[in-house]
Amino acid sequence: MTHSNTPVGTGTLVERDARHIWHPYTQMKIAAPPLPIVAARGAELIDEQGNTYIDTVSSWWVNLHGHAHPYIAERVHRQLMQLEHVIFAGFTHPPAVELAERLLAHLPEGQNRVFYSDNGSTAVEIGIKMAIQYFFNRGEKRRRLIAFEQAFHGETFGSMSASGDLSFNTAFESHLFEVLRIPVPVPGRQSEALWALEQHLKSGEAYAFIFEPLVLGAGGMIMYEPEVLSEMIAMCHRYGVLCIADEVMTGFGRTGRIFASNHLSEAPDIVCMSKGLTGGTLPLAVTSCTEAIFQAFYSEDKSKTFFHGHSYTANPVGCAAALASLDLLEKPESAADRERIAEQHRQFRQRIEQHPAVRATRQRGTILAVEFESEEATGYFNSLRDRLYAFFLERGLLMRPLGNLIYMIPPYCITNEQLQLAYDAMDAAFTHFLLPQKEEPA
Repeated sequence: MTHSNTPVGTGTLVERDARHIWHPYTQMKIAAPPLPIVAARGAELIDEQGNTYIDTVSSWWVNLHGHAHPYIAERVHRQLMQLEHVIFAGFTHPPAVELAERLLAHLPEGQNRVFYSDNGSTAVEIGIKMAIQYFFNRGEKRRRLIAFEQAFHGETFGSMSASGDLSFNTAFESHLFEVLRIPVPVPGRQSEALWALEQHLKSGEAYAFIFEPLVLGAGGMIMYEPEVLSEMIAMCHRYGVLCIADEVMTGFGRTGRIFASNHLSEAPDIVCMSKGLTGGTLPLAVTSCTEAIFQAFYSEDKSKTFFHGHSYTANPVGCAAALASLDLLEKPESAADRERIAEQHRQFRQRIEQHPAVRATRQRGTILAVEFESEEATGYFNSLRDRLYAFFLERGLLMRPLGNLIYMIPPYCITNEQLQLAYDAMDAAFTHFLLPQKEEPA
């Protein structure tokens, strides 16, 4: 076994990081050095030289109300001094009970049970396992999951299986279970998607249909309408198939309502949530379900137990952060901020959608996506990604492109002036990265 001879704490933060840290979604050999962030306030990150960066992606979509929010910090501190953690098998505590009650008041009709975990991938994994065991406990053999072609549901093996054909998962393909795929019902493909869904439902093998409601995140901020999703859920229910809404990204106001599923006329059976749950403060996740699903596990037969759990299940400090975040989210000022951001996005989108550097624009609530024209195939590995990332970072903006697609999911505290700085930088990028225009033939 070898050990570093460098004394602990020697060198700059970036040098020390380079010796020992392995960063997520990063090709460590060729990636630029990470930015050393030492503080944050509101929508801004601050590095060790005092430079500021506007966090337009809410630090991977988790931050709702701004960094280092004093109200959330105070609630977390208070809980730390009261009860930092207790095993959740055989015990309970006030923050977990109150959070369950308050979340259910915002969730779609029919949700009645809450299962705690610690991240979005696991919340999805739990939802899939619930659906499988629901039918198993009832003595029904169902073995197929239905999902969208371009979905992304996480990095655990179940959530990877549910995800579409993404380059992220190539190394694990032979280890993933088979999933039935259907097209995303974007405008022009609704009928095709509905037809494909029904063909899979007719087989009688499906236990669940999993979907990101209205916005597919990592798959490219692909957006579709509530009406067609409601029709898909109704179709699944006619065939006795459960519906799992992956609200990990779309939850907590991002689409204009507290949950994207609240735009629908049909309700899912299981809802998975994380990211914005604690306002970006601590890891926490929830998988909720209907009472009917819970009752399939409620038995004197111990073999019907849902055998899943984590050491930090329902951590009281995480629950306290989530309760504080809900307090802020429920304020009229938060709703006004979400609408203000959505309106600013709408105005910017209308102004730039005919620009020759822009292939397409999409928006749902506070989520804005702009696809740049590119000679390469659209996707995560489009070389424009690294150039766009560096371009915006040099201008004091944290944007994390998905290939040639730039998106914004800002914290709700972002100001109009900060939004304008982001829009101005995008305007500059349109000119900087504009493809040469082909001359018309004589």
